Amino acid sequence: MASLTLRSPSQTASSSRRLPLPLYLRQRSSNLQFDGAPSLSRRIRAQNAGKCDVTEPLDLANGKPTIPVINGRTLPKFYESTSMQNTVNRTSSRLKLFSGTANPTLSREIARYMGKELSKINIKRFADGEIYVQLQESVRGCDVYLIQPTCPPANENLMELLIMIDACRRASAKNITAVIPYFGYARADRKASFFFISGSCVQTQGRESIGAKLVANVLTKSGADRVLACDLHSGQSMGYFDIPVDHVYCQPVILDYLASKTISSNDLVVVSPDVGGVARARAFAKKLSDAPLAIVDKRRHAHNVAEVMNLIGDVKGKVAVMVDDMIDTAGTITKGAELLHQEGAREVYACCTHAVFSPPAIERLSSGLFQEVIVTNTLPVPEKNYFPQLTILSVANLLGETIWRVHDDGSVSSIFQ
Repeated sequence: MASLTLRSPSQTASSSRRLPLPLYLRQRSSNLQFDGAPSLSRRIRAQNAGKCDVTEPLDLANGKPTIPVINGRTLPKFYESTSMQNTVNRTSSRLKLFSGTANPTLSREIARYMGKELSKINIKRFADGEIYVQLQESVRGCDVYLIQPTCPPANENLMELLIMIDACRRASAKNITAVIPYFGYARADRKASFFFISGSCVQTQGRESIGAKLVANVLTKSGADRVLACDLHSGQSMGYFDIPVDHVYCQPVILDYLASKTISSNDLVVVSPDVGGVARARAFAKKLSDAPLAIVDKRRHAHNVAEVMNLIGDVKGKVAVMVDDMIDTAGTITKGAELLHQEGAREVYACCTHAVFSPPAIERLSSGLFQEVIVTNTLPVPEKNYFPQLTILSVANLLGETIWRVHDDGSVSSIFQ
C-alpha cells in the first residue's frame, strides 16, 4: 500500500488533555530553517519516525492506517498559546453534536477534541433512494450542530443535511448550526463563463444558474439558524445567506505543518495557481516570514480545462509552495507545477484545504511533479486515492474550538489573529 503521512489530534478523550487551538504563525514563522531537499524515501521515514517523535507506529490493521498519538499532545508545542486557555465554557449539556454520513471520521475527531460524544441519529435510505432521518435522543431547547460536508456525491449529502435540519427543527431544537467543512456549489457563485471562438474570448454567457445562492436559500428555508464553513471558494458567498455565517480559515493547520519542516524562508516562494487566488496566496505568504509571491497566469477555455500561459515572479532555484482552496481534477495546479519546473523551481509543494480529487487528479498529482501534496480532511480521502506524496492534516481541533466559541458567544475571529 502507498505511503501516507497523517497529522491529527490525539485520541485522548479527557478534557484535561485538550490543548488550545493554534494561532497563525507570527514571530515563529521566522524561525524556519533549511537543510536542502531530502529524497522522497528519506523524507517519508523522517515524517513517520524521528521528526515528530511519534510514540507509536501506524497500525495498519485491516489495511487502513490509524491515527498515531504525537507526544501525547494534540498540537505541536510551538503552536500552543496559554492566552487561549479558560476563555470558553466547555461544560454545557445543551450542546448536541450530530454527524451525517459524508465524513463520520472527522465528526468523531471533533467530538473527541471537544470532550463530547456524538449524539445518536438514525440515517438510512429506502429502496428507491429516499433518505430517512430520525434523532434518537431529545434536542428540545438544545443548541444542535450538524456536521456534514456536501462532498461527492454532493446532491445526496446536501439533501441528507437538509433533512437532518428539518428533523431538528421539528424536534424543537433551540438553535441549529450546519457545520459544512466543504461547501459544495461554492464555485457557482456568479455568471462568469466565457464564450470562445478560435481561442479568443468573445462575450460572457447569460442564462446561467448561481448555485451558491440557491443552496444558501435552501439551507435557510430548511430551518438552519447559522452556517459554519471552511475556506469558501470566494468570500462573497457569505453574502448569499440571510443567516449568520462563520467562515473558518484552515491556513493555520497547513502553516503549522510547513513550519515543522526544514524549509528556509530565504529560498521559499508562495505561488498562486491563478489570478483569482492572489489574495489567498498573499495572506499565506505573509505568515511565512513575508515570503515573495509568484502568480501563474492562466487561461481557461472550458470548465475543468485550464491552459497556462506564463509566470509572474521569480522561482528559479527556490522551493515553490502552490496554495489553493481546493484540488478537483488537478488540471490547474499540475500545469502550474510544470511551468514552475520549466522556470527553474527546485521543488514544488501543493497545499489546499479541500481534496476533491476527481479523476484524473490522482494520476496527475502522483506523476512526480510535486515533492508533497498537503491537504486537510474536510473531505474524506478514500484509501484508493492514497499516493506517496500525499499528506493529510486534520482540521478537527480548529472546528471543535470554533464550535465551542460559537456556542459560548465567544469571538471566532480571534482564533486567526
